[in-house]
Amino acid sequence: MNESIMCAGVLVATLLTSPACGGKGAVYVSDSRSNLTQSNSPASGEFHFKAPDGWMKEQTTSSMRVAQYKLPKAEGDPEDALLVVYYFGATQGGAVQANIDRWISQMLQPDGSASKDKAKTETSTVNGLKVTSVDVSGTYTAEMAPGSASAHNDANYRMRAAVVETPKGNYFLKLVGPAKTVSRWDQSATDFVKSFEFK
Repeated sequence: MNESIMCAGVLVATLLTSPACGGKGAVYVSDSRSNLTQSNSPASGEFHFKAPDGWMKEQTTSSMRVAQYKLPKAEGDPEDALLVVYYFGATQGGAVQANIDRWISQMLQPDGSASKDKAKTETSTVNGLKVTSVDVSGTYTAEMAPGSASAHNDANYRMRAAVVETPKGNYFLKLVGPAKTVSRWDQSATDFVKSFEFK
């Protein structure tokens, strides 16, 4: 999906080769114009967010990815964390609770207990937008790609994910990585969510 980047002077972070927008604290605007035909009464305005310092912007790998960031790994962790903001269309992407439940199911607990009993869910309002979020740790077992026969099997991982309800439809944020690395970026991930606006 096309996105216009405004570096003058919105979920989440990733890495190398091209530092975030060539400058610190870059502001991003998701351009959903290609999806307007999917809504009977398209809303005017766009979804905005601001990537925190230290996140590394990556080239998105599909049109459904509004933004993709690498969050550099903490010392001792095997890899970086990845944060992706998705938009599937004005009426696409599924119900809020269905997404929360699916994300929780992607984490298995070492002791065999139910991840839903350990997941932290929260609903808040950010600049007038309803945000439903989940924070869960365990062994990450999501498919490598939708419909893929291969799946992750990453122990000691953590996921912070959210559904953001906007006048143009839902946006989805998913941050996944080694638990220590995700914890390292906790505050900046929270700040990222607080930057969400629709205008």
